[in-house]
Amino acid sequence: MPEGPEIRRAADKIAAKLSGEVVETVWFGLARLERFAPRREGRRIVGLETRGKALLIHFEHGLTLYSHNQLYGRWFVRSRESYPKTNRSLRVALHTAQASALLYSASEIAVLDERGLGEHPFLRRIGPDLLSHDLSPQTLVAHLRDKRFRNRSLGALYLDQSFVAGIGNYLRSEILYFARVHPKQRPSDLSAAEQRKLAAETLTVGRRAYELGGITNTPCRVAQLKKKGLRRRNYRHAVFGRGGKPCYRCRTEVQKLSIASRRLYLCPSCQGI
Repeated sequence: MPEGPEIRRAADKIAAKLSGEVVETVWFGLARLERFAPRREGRRIVGLETRGKALLIHFEHGLTLYSHNQLYGRWFVRSRESYPKTNRSLRVALHTAQASALLYSASEIAVLDERGLGEHPFLRRIGPDLLSHDLSPQTLVAHLRDKRFRNRSLGALYLDQSFVAGIGNYLRSEILYFARVHPKQRPSDLSAAEQRKLAAETLTVGRRAYELGGITNTPCRVAQLKKKGLRRRNYRHAVFGRGGKPCYRCRTEVQKLSIASRRLYLCPSCQGI
Protein backbone atom coordinates (compact mmCIF):
# COMPACT_ATOMS: atom_id res chain seq x y z
CA MET A 1 0.00 0.00 0.00
CA PRO A 2 1.35 3.47 -0.83
CA GLU A 3 2.16 5.35 2.37
CA GLY A 4 2.17 9.04 3.16
CA PRO A 5 5.46 9.84 1.39
CA GLU A 6 4.35 8.14 -1.83
CA ILE A 7 1.01 9.97 -1.84
CA ARG A 8 2.74 13.31 -1.20
CA ARG A 9 5.11 12.71 -4.11
CA ALA A 10 2.13 11.84 -6.34
CA ALA A 11 0.49 15.11 -5.28
CA ASP A 12 3.68 16.99 -6.13
CA LYS A 13 3.70 15.52 -9.64
CA ILE A 14 0.05 16.38 -10.23
CA ALA A 15 0.55 19.90 -8.88
CA ALA A 16 3.55 20.52 -11.12
CA LYS A 17 1.47 19.91 -14.25
CA LEU A 18 -2.14 20.72 -13.30
CA SER A 19 -2.21 23.18 -10.40
CA GLY A 20 -3.66 26.50 -11.52
CA GLU A 21 -4.82 24.97 -14.81
CA VAL A 22 -8.38 24.63 -16.08
CA VAL A 23 -9.61 21.05 -16.32
CA GLU A 24 -11.24 20.80 -19.72
CA THR A 25 -12.44 17.21 -19.48
CA VAL A 26 -13.22 14.94 -16.52
CA TRP A 27 -13.94 11.23 -16.74
CA PHE A 28 -14.95 8.87 -13.93
CA GLY A 29 -14.79 5.09 -14.20
CA LEU A 30 -17.24 4.59 -11.33
CA ALA A 31 -20.93 4.97 -12.16
CA ARG A 32 -21.74 6.64 -8.83
CA LEU A 33 -19.41 9.54 -9.72
CA GLU A 34 -20.40 10.13 -13.34
CA ARG A 35 -22.86 12.92 -12.44
CA PHE A 36 -20.01 15.00 -11.03
CA ALA A 37 -17.97 15.07 -14.24
CA PRO A 38 -19.79 17.98 -15.94
CA ARG A 39 -19.59 20.01 -12.71
CA ARG A 40 -15.77 19.78 -12.72
CA GLU A 41 -15.22 20.57 -16.39
CA GLY A 42 -14.12 24.12 -17.06
CA ARG A 43 -13.02 24.56 -13.42
CA ARG A 44 -9.51 25.44 -12.32
CA ILE A 45 -7.51 23.33 -9.88
CA VAL A 46 -6.69 25.70 -7.04
CA GLY A 47 -4.76 23.39 -4.73
CA LEU A 48 -3.66 19.91 -3.77
CA GLU A 49 -2.98 18.50 -0.34
CA THR A 50 -2.43 15.17 1.33
CA ARG A 51 -3.81 14.04 4.64
CA GLY A 52 -2.01 10.85 5.49
CA LYS A 53 -2.72 8.45 2.66
CA ALA A 54 -5.55 10.53 1.21
CA LEU A 55 -5.03 12.97 -1.67
CA LEU A 56 -7.31 15.98 -2.09
CA ILE A 57 -7.57 17.95 -5.33
CA HIS A 58 -9.39 21.23 -4.75
CA PHE A 59 -11.32 22.90 -7.59
CA GLU A 60 -12.46 26.50 -7.71
CA HIS A 61 -16.02 27.14 -6.49
CA GLY A 62 -15.81 24.61 -3.73
CA LEU A 63 -15.71 20.95 -4.71
CA THR A 64 -12.84 18.61 -3.88
CA LEU A 65 -11.86 15.30 -5.41
CA TYR A 66 -10.93 12.89 -2.60
CA SER A 67 -9.01 9.68 -3.29
CA HIS A 68 -7.36 7.00 -1.19
CA ASN A 69 -5.16 4.60 -3.13
CA GLN A 70 -5.65 1.68 -0.73
CA LEU A 71 -3.54 -1.32 -1.78
CA TYR A 72 -3.31 -0.94 -5.53
CA GLY A 73 -4.26 2.59 -6.57
CA ARG A 74 -1.76 4.63 -8.54
CA TRP A 75 -1.68 8.10 -10.09
CA PHE A 76 0.01 8.75 -13.43
CA VAL A 77 0.75 12.21 -14.82
CA ARG A 78 1.13 12.26 -18.59
CA SER A 79 0.89 14.48 -21.63
CA ARG A 80 -2.73 15.13 -22.54
CA GLU A 81 -4.57 11.85 -23.23
CA SER A 82 -1.35 9.84 -23.30
CA TYR A 83 -2.28 6.68 -21.41
CA PRO A 84 0.24 4.25 -19.87
CA LYS A 85 0.38 0.63 -20.92
CA THR A 86 -1.16 -1.12 -17.92
CA ASN A 87 -3.72 -3.75 -17.03
CA ARG A 88 -5.04 -1.55 -14.24
CA SER A 89 -8.59 -0.15 -14.37
CA LEU A 90 -8.84 3.57 -15.01
CA ARG A 91 -10.95 5.27 -12.31
CA VAL A 92 -10.39 9.02 -12.82
CA ALA A 93 -9.03 11.08 -15.71
CA LEU A 94 -8.47 14.83 -15.44
CA HIS A 95 -7.41 16.53 -18.69
CA THR A 96 -6.10 20.06 -19.03
CA ALA A 97 -4.98 21.57 -22.34
CA GLN A 98 -1.51 20.06 -21.99
CA ALA A 99 -1.57 17.29 -19.36
CA SER A 100 -3.59 14.47 -17.85
CA ALA A 101 -3.74 13.11 -14.29
CA LEU A 102 -4.93 9.51 -14.31
CA LEU A 103 -5.90 7.42 -11.29
CA TYR A 104 -5.92 3.67 -11.73
CA SER A 105 -7.21 0.80 -9.58
CA ALA A 106 -8.44 2.83 -6.60
CA SER A 107 -12.08 2.58 -5.54
CA GLU A 108 -12.21 4.89 -2.52
CA ILE A 109 -13.00 8.07 -4.44
CA ALA A 110 -15.47 10.83 -3.69
CA VAL A 111 -16.41 14.35 -4.75
CA LEU A 112 -16.98 16.44 -1.63
CA ASP A 113 -18.12 19.93 -0.78
CA GLU A 114 -16.86 21.77 2.30
CA ARG A 115 -19.37 20.06 4.56
CA GLY A 116 -18.55 16.67 3.08
CA LEU A 117 -14.85 17.20 3.82
CA GLY A 118 -15.66 17.93 7.44
CA GLU A 119 -17.89 14.88 7.76
CA HIS A 120 -15.86 12.34 5.79
CA PRO A 121 -15.29 9.33 8.09
CA PHE A 122 -11.61 8.85 7.23
CA LEU A 123 -10.68 12.52 7.32
CA ARG A 124 -12.52 13.03 10.60
CA ARG A 125 -10.65 10.31 12.48
CA ILE A 126 -7.07 10.72 11.28
CA GLY A 127 -4.38 12.30 13.43
CA PRO A 128 -1.71 14.81 12.43
CA ASP A 129 -0.09 14.30 9.05
CA LEU A 130 3.37 12.73 9.22
CA LEU A 131 4.72 15.23 6.69
CA SER A 132 3.05 18.33 8.07
CA HIS A 133 5.41 21.20 8.88
CA ASP A 134 3.26 21.78 11.96
CA LEU A 135 4.12 18.37 13.43
CA SER A 136 7.14 18.86 15.69
CA PRO A 137 9.01 16.34 17.87
CA GLN A 138 7.57 18.08 20.94
CA THR A 139 4.01 17.73 19.63
CA LEU A 140 4.62 14.08 18.87
CA VAL A 141 6.02 13.40 22.35
CA ALA A 142 2.85 14.90 23.80
CA HIS A 143 0.87 12.61 21.52
CA LEU A 144 2.80 9.56 22.74
CA ARG A 145 1.93 10.52 26.32
CA ASP A 146 -1.75 11.10 25.55
CA LYS A 147 -4.05 8.74 27.45
CA ARG A 148 -5.51 7.51 24.16
CA PHE A 149 -2.14 6.14 23.02
CA ARG A 150 0.32 5.75 25.91
CA ASN A 151 -0.66 2.20 26.88
CA ARG A 152 -0.88 0.68 23.41
CA SER A 153 1.87 -1.43 21.90
CA LEU A 154 3.96 0.54 19.45
CA GLY A 155 3.61 -2.17 16.82
CA ALA A 156 -0.15 -1.60 16.69
CA LEU A 157 -0.10 2.12 17.45
CA TYR A 158 2.15 2.91 14.50
CA LEU A 159 -0.45 1.61 12.06
CA ASP A 160 -3.29 3.59 13.64
CA GLN A 161 -4.02 6.57 11.41
CA SER A 162 -5.66 8.40 14.31
CA PHE A 163 -2.22 8.51 15.97
CA VAL A 164 -0.21 9.81 13.02
CA ALA A 165 -1.61 9.78 9.50
CA GLY A 166 0.57 8.47 6.69
CA ILE A 167 2.55 5.76 8.48
CA GLY A 168 2.15 2.31 6.98
CA ASN A 169 3.89 -1.02 7.15
CA TYR A 170 7.38 -0.25 5.90
CA LEU A 171 7.61 3.04 7.80
CA ARG A 172 6.48 1.36 11.01
CA SER A 173 9.32 -1.16 10.91
CA GLU A 174 11.90 1.42 9.92
CA ILE A 175 10.92 4.05 12.49
CA LEU A 176 10.95 1.58 15.39
CA TYR A 177 14.31 0.22 14.25
CA PHE A 178 16.01 3.60 14.01
CA ALA A 179 14.51 4.58 17.39
CA ARG A 180 15.79 1.29 18.88
CA VAL A 181 12.46 0.38 20.47
CA HIS A 182 10.66 -2.96 20.39
CA PRO A 183 7.20 -3.07 18.80
CA LYS A 184 5.75 -4.75 21.91
CA GLN A 185 6.75 -1.82 24.08
CA ARG A 186 4.25 0.91 24.88
CA PRO A 187 4.94 4.63 24.99
CA SER A 188 4.44 4.43 28.75
CA ASP A 189 7.26 1.86 28.96
CA LEU A 190 9.76 4.31 27.49
CA SER A 191 11.85 6.84 29.35
CA ALA A 192 11.48 10.51 28.50
CA ALA A 193 14.70 10.33 26.46
CA GLU A 194 13.44 7.27 24.57
CA GLN A 195 10.14 9.02 23.81
CA ARG A 196 12.01 12.02 22.43
CA LYS A 197 14.18 9.79 20.26
CA LEU A 198 11.14 7.92 18.95
CA ALA A 199 9.40 11.18 18.11
CA ALA A 200 12.48 12.54 16.35
CA GLU A 201 13.02 9.35 14.33
CA THR A 202 9.35 9.24 13.35
CA LEU A 203 9.72 12.60 11.63
CA THR A 204 13.23 11.99 10.31
CA VAL A 205 12.47 8.63 8.72
CA GLY A 206 9.12 9.80 7.33
CA ARG A 207 10.63 12.90 5.74
CA ARG A 208 13.61 10.95 4.43
CA ALA A 209 11.22 8.53 2.71
CA TYR A 210 9.44 11.49 1.10
CA GLU A 211 12.61 13.23 -0.04
CA LEU A 212 14.30 10.05 -1.33
CA GLY A 213 11.31 8.36 -2.94
CA GLY A 214 10.67 5.65 -0.35
CA ILE A 215 14.26 5.08 0.77
CA THR A 216 14.58 4.93 4.56
CA ASN A 217 18.21 3.89 4.94
CA THR A 218 20.57 6.76 5.75
CA PRO A 219 22.18 8.42 2.70
CA CYS A 220 25.61 7.36 3.96
CA ARG A 221 24.60 3.70 4.15
CA VAL A 222 22.86 3.89 0.78
CA ALA A 223 26.06 5.25 -0.79
CA GLN A 224 28.10 2.43 0.74
CA LEU A 225 25.70 -0.23 -0.48
CA LYS A 226 25.54 1.26 -3.96
CA LYS A 227 29.33 1.06 -4.17
CA LYS A 228 28.98 -2.67 -3.55
CA GLY A 229 26.71 -2.93 -6.59
CA LEU A 230 23.45 -3.48 -4.74
CA ARG A 231 20.20 -2.56 -6.45
CA ARG A 232 17.51 -0.31 -4.97
CA ARG A 233 15.46 -3.12 -3.46
CA ASN A 234 18.55 -4.22 -1.52
CA TYR A 235 19.59 -0.82 -0.17
CA ARG A 236 16.18 0.84 0.27
CA HIS A 237 15.43 -0.22 3.86
CA ALA A 238 17.35 -0.97 7.05
CA VAL A 239 15.16 -3.88 8.22
CA PHE A 240 11.88 -3.98 6.30
CA GLY A 241 11.85 -6.93 3.92
CA ARG A 242 15.24 -8.12 5.21
CA GLY A 243 14.15 -11.07 7.34
CA GLY A 244 17.00 -13.54 7.83
CA LYS A 245 19.66 -11.04 6.76
CA PRO A 246 22.19 -9.39 9.09
CA CYS A 247 21.45 -6.10 10.82
CA TYR A 248 23.61 -3.33 9.39
CA ARG A 249 24.52 -2.21 12.92
CA CYS A 250 25.28 -5.40 14.83
CA ARG A 251 25.05 -8.25 12.28
CA THR A 252 22.29 -10.00 14.26
CA GLU A 253 19.76 -11.73 12.03
CA VAL A 254 16.73 -9.55 11.26
CA GLN A 255 13.48 -11.17 12.37
CA LYS A 256 10.06 -11.09 10.71
CA LEU A 257 6.98 -10.93 12.94
CA SER A 258 3.26 -10.44 12.43
CA ILE A 259 1.77 -7.63 14.52
CA ALA A 260 -1.68 -6.16 13.92
CA SER A 261 -2.05 -8.74 11.12
CA ARG A 262 0.78 -7.14 9.15
CA ARG A 263 4.40 -8.16 8.72
CA LEU A 264 6.98 -6.31 10.77
CA TYR A 265 10.77 -6.58 10.79
CA LEU A 266 13.16 -5.88 13.66
CA CYS A 267 16.63 -6.50 15.00
CA PRO A 268 16.28 -8.41 18.30
CA SER A 269 19.60 -7.01 19.54
CA CYS A 270 19.18 -3.35 18.61
CA GLN A 271 15.52 -3.35 19.65
CA GLY A 272 15.65 -5.75 22.57
CA ILE A 273 13.39 -5.10 25.56
